[in-house]
Amino acid sequence: MNEMTNSHILVHKFDYYEPATLDEAVALLAQHNGTAKVLAGGTDLLVQMKIERTAPQAVVSINRIPGLDRIAAQADGLHIGSRATIRAVEQAPEVQASRGGSGRGGSETRPYQALAEACANFSTTQVQTMGTIGGNLGNGSPASDTAPALIAFGAEVELTGPEGGRRLPVEQFFVGPGKTALGRGELITDVILPWPQLGTGSAFLKISRVAADIAKVNAGVMLVREGDRIVDCRIAFGSVAPTPVRSPRAEQALIGQAWSEALALRAAEIASEEVSPIDDVRSTAWYRREVARALAFDGLTAAWQRAKNAAPNVIARSGVRECEASLWDEAISAMPTMPKDRFANHARNDGARPTLSLAANEKRMIELKVNGHRHQAWVSPNDLLLNVLREQLQLTGTKYGCGIGECSACTVHIDGAPCLACLVLAVSAVGHDIVTIEGLAKPDGELDPLQDAFIEFAAYQCGYCTPGMLLTAKSLLTEKPRPSEDDVRHYLRGNLCRCTGYASIVRAVLAAAETTSDERRTTKDG
Repeated sequence: MNEMTNSHILVHKFDYYEPATLDEAVALLAQHNGTAKVLAGGTDLLVQMKIERTAPQAVVSINRIPGLDRIAAQADGLHIGSRATIRAVEQAPEVQASRGGSGRGGSETRPYQALAEACANFSTTQVQTMGTIGGNLGNGSPASDTAPALIAFGAEVELTGPEGGRRLPVEQFFVGPGKTALGRGELITDVILPWPQLGTGSAFLKISRVAADIAKVNAGVMLVREGDRIVDCRIAFGSVAPTPVRSPRAEQALIGQAWSEALALRAAEIASEEVSPIDDVRSTAWYRREVARALAFDGLTAAWQRAKNAAPNVIARSGVRECEASLWDEAISAMPTMPKDRFANHARNDGARPTLSLAANEKRMIELKVNGHRHQAWVSPNDLLLNVLREQLQLTGTKYGCGIGECSACTVHIDGAPCLACLVLAVSAVGHDIVTIEGLAKPDGELDPLQDAFIEFAAYQCGYCTPGMLLTAKSLLTEKPRPSEDDVRHYLRGNLCRCTGYASIVRAVLAAAETTSDERRTTKDG
């Protein structure tokens, strides 16, 4: 591995393409014959490029191809487009739809609970917002958070390449550390989860060094309950082998058996013997094996309890989904259906602008919409949005930090969502609405209530992290106007404050929420 370079810049030069159709993307990947990389969220690819672990000759962005971010129901299950973000998957009605009670700790059971939990425990809010499900699988990491949950549900990936499309079970997609079954010119276009059976319960658990880190060990568990018996079960782990893996012997020890804690403990012990962990900077092999046993037991116990209130089986009949209970009918009645020709809208251009291309040594004038105003800037393919904002537009409120997405000092809003400007290519930001800390106040200069609260509660010390904190917290209050303290801490978990002023920051956010809520009530009453 090369020594890490200056992470504030992207030294490596490459040709950049933004195809408008799937066919064009496939053709570009095939043309470059393994020397091109696919760009979606960029939270892994740009980090790997910055630290010089990968140096593609070309980067092919799939962010303008319509339909790849769609989450929709089909007769054969739930289809999640490869460009769907981790946060979009977590919050999708199709994933969140429940039968029974509502709210945390109630009798709520989500059809894909383990996947929702995997997405909720995924890195930071900014990485959740930017990162995609296709990217989390496509980088081939043994520590993928979504992989164990998807494997537990028996999910498949759909790959599209020069020879057309093909499907693979997720566990067969991984072939080694950082290696996948993607062939020449292929990319992931879809993740397909079969509809859960009656009596299905699931869980995802993860142990990491800190909340926003990758897993030391993670686990996804799915079981189907019929009375007091387990009629089906799948257990999968990440970070305990060269690839995410299933535990077939543990599964067989459970299937057909009456539930008991002793049985779950025995199966968990078997599962811990099936994994093959290593010692590395994050953990030891011994510890990982011990944790695998604990996660398997806890996951099985949670899945068994959840199966009591599980949503009924969804059946494909004559191309129409039917349900075994009216409550589940209501839950999925609003789900959008997929076009009959899955890729029809990917393949045609529909009059959109032609493929954008920018050669490695080329500079081009682009137009960026920042804080409601249009700005022009000269950029090369490897220019980062953070640098363009600071150096060309003189918007220096957005701060340099780690440069690899771990501190969130560079947070800006892109189309209303918190994103890391250090991991966004400037050319890819064309056509999007960008807001920096300079744009948070009103046009007349009046501060946002959140800014007032930060001043009132001294929610800053050196102030370096404050712009990123403010913009992230603003997104939280937009999504959830009355958050709890736990909500605030979870949402801001990726924003590092080296002065450790977190208590004041949390108080300020909660106070701003109260103030904004009061203002809304006053406006409504008036």
